[in-house]
Amino acid sequence: MDICKIPENSSKCTVNTMECFMVLSTQAQKISIATLCGLFGTLCVFENSLVLYLIFSSPGTRRKPSYIFISSLALADILASIIFVCSFVNFHVFNKTDFSKETFLLQLGGVNTSFSASLSSLLLTALDRYISISRPSEYKLLMTRKRAWVALGVLWVTCAAIASLPLLGWNCCTLDSTCSELFPFVDGNYLSSWVCFIMVLLGCIVYAYAHVLWRAHQHVAYMEKHQAQVGKQNTRMRMDVMLAKTLVMVLTVLVLCWSPVLILMIYSIFARLSNHLRKVFAFCSTLCLLNSMVNPIIYALRSKELYSSLRMVFAQFRRQLKTFEESPETETTHKSSVIETVCEDTRVT
Repeated sequence: MDICKIPENSSKCTVNTMECFMVLSTQAQKISIATLCGLFGTLCVFENSLVLYLIFSSPGTRRKPSYIFISSLALADILASIIFVCSFVNFHVFNKTDFSKETFLLQLGGVNTSFSASLSSLLLTALDRYISISRPSEYKLLMTRKRAWVALGVLWVTCAAIASLPLLGWNCCTLDSTCSELFPFVDGNYLSSWVCFIMVLLGCIVYAYAHVLWRAHQHVAYMEKHQAQVGKQNTRMRMDVMLAKTLVMVLTVLVLCWSPVLILMIYSIFARLSNHLRKVFAFCSTLCLLNSMVNPIIYALRSKELYSSLRMVFAQFRRQLKTFEESPETETTHKSSVIETVCEDTRVT
């Protein structure tokens, strides 16, 4: 099999070179990618849409800054799943190349914006919990709704601006620079900068949650030393233990889903990638989609308020379904009685 060489300068920046990045060589690989993207993408859109509905259908939750951040996370994950699945499957499975360089960079910018906004929303959620546990008495003064919306505005504008740089000119075709081995038309220096940006986000998230874990551990240790005081303190201790378990789950999923992609990106900056590693990168990219699918389960549906709202929605749905199932039977019974009456009248006549 011929090995396609990745272009290193703008003289080879043509749409035809995009075929070099189509690393899925067998039908089984394409079916696997399509199945993973279809499954993760569908569940991601459904779960996050449900989270948005639960948050904004309740006046109590949509006013709280913590749920504002979670709604931003859900919106980013919905956009990420839709744009990523459509562009990724279209490129790697159907091998579509009938679009311009600008169109491809626009799609890539949408994917980068969505995933960056997702991680940034996780960071704001982490900072929200950091402030709530480190400065509980000042939390309501520090974390207001206005500040939450301003923070989200800055977040989305920053992510969109960074993701748009290749489309605005920071690409290897315009600059006549070294191209990335993982993405068509992407400048190697831009990829390095974007990886650093994501690493900073992940580092801040890990630091914030590590501090929350440490404070929770301190509180549990304090409560164990004062077992004589029961009641509310034992309840608080159970809440801290549950919070610690949730945060461990958060960090584990975050690291497992993003580490393979970031490691391969960093490796591609310093060394050439084989076709096998590029195939591994294609499959590892779906882990970021998996992270977007798991986010609503970890951040939203483990919330008592949203879980209660979800139970109410399901209960209402079951009542409506039961009413819908019973209505045809009632109508049929009514029609049968009418027919019997008509028959009896005919016999009498």
